[in-house]
Amino acid sequence: MPILLKNANATQAHDLIDFLQTVNLPTSDLPTDLSSFTLALDGEKIVGSAGLELLGKVGLLRSVAVAETHRNHQLGQRLFTAALDHARSHNVREVYLITNTADRYFEKNGFQVVARNEAPAEIAQTAQFSALCPSSSVVMKLELN
Repeated sequence: MPILLKNANATQAHDLIDFLQTVNLPTSDLPTDLSSFTLALDGEKIVGSAGLELLGKVGLLRSVAVAETHRNHQLGQRLFTAALDHARSHNVREVYLITNTADRYFEKNGFQVVARNEAPAEIAQTAQFSALCPSSSVVMKLELN
């Protein structure tokens, strides 16, 4: 059965939280409607996710993950692309992310490391930036065309 990408909805919140916890990503600040999340589904099971917090002309890419059982099949790339397409459709000019483990992956996909103090106020005020991710996390930025 092929893996399908679908927009998330509020009824999938519990399953998404369970999935994100299995890959050690924060869940306490997930939005309630999940409208800016894309899920990868193997049947009914979530095997991947990517979210984008829309913050005016900037966005925060978050919760990009693929289940270990489904890695190395370009699923992360499909999810990442869907999140960036969502950003472009909302006229987002810059996308930021915060990572502890995937900076090399995102660097290969056009993101550049930036100093924490270079993040705009909209990003700095998110729970991800200010509380959930340690200060040693890597902050990255991608300018969209």
